[in-house]
Amino acid sequence: MKISFIGGGNMATALLAGLVGKLAAGPDIHVVDPNQDALQRLDTKYGVSVAREITARVAESDVIVLSVKPQQMREVAAALRAQLAGGNPLVLSIAAGIRGADLSRWLGGYGAIVRCMPNTPALIGQGVTGMVAMPGASEEQKSAADGILRAVGKTVWLDKEELLDPVTAVSGSGPAYVFFFLEAMQQAALELGLSAEQGRQLALATFTGAAQLAAQSDEPVEVLRQRVTSKGGTTYAAITSMEQSGVKEAIVAAIKAASARGREMGDELGKDA
Repeated sequence: MKISFIGGGNMATALLAGLVGKLAAGPDIHVVDPNQDALQRLDTKYGVSVAREITARVAESDVIVLSVKPQQMREVAAALRAQLAGGNPLVLSIAAGIRGADLSRWLGGYGAIVRCMPNTPALIGQGVTGMVAMPGASEEQKSAADGILRAVGKTVWLDKEELLDPVTAVSGSGPAYVFFFLEAMQQAALELGLSAEQGRQLALATFTGAAQLAAQSDEPVEVLRQRVTSKGGTTYAAITSMEQSGVKEAIVAAIKAASARGREMGDELGKDA
């Protein structure tokens, strides 16, 4: 498989780590990025071909991964449009908010597009990606897209594109929520007299262990939580305090705000200038 990446940032690097030597050889992967230092690092580490601008080399690819910021997508699509004329590579977009119809329009009506939203645990092969195919993507291209994202974790396919905003809010932004909660656990540990390193070890091991327990259990997380919460005990005191402070409601509201922001970004970035 020949793959081109437009953008060589963290997510592209994560995908490269999962792909090189598995789905594609280094020389069959091409990376375009204006940052020469980033290109040099990727070339040295993975043996990929690199360039600072989009050229005809991109058009030779089976898959073109658009891994740039949403605000850059219209400009990138304009540069890519001429290279797509006469070909039919899969265009795989990992930009939040940019709708398939808008990307297709910027690419001159191009239809072989799959939108996806990975998350940063892809950097260690533990990501999860929500995916949705536009009508112009073939079954073979959908399979190729799935294989690329499975190289760095799990995939979840969606029937409706509008569900990608909730996916972005839950799992795309989700690692930040986890880190935020870990920050709070470590701060509490420090204020209760534990050292910073002790608090870090306890918080990380607890979160990792609890997540693995939930993943391996057939029971709902609510049941697992109730099992640890003996009435009148220490956990009960903590959960009661969180309930009184409206912690769960605040988290739900925050995730809904993230989803709404994804829709807003689609409206803002997709409208004609």
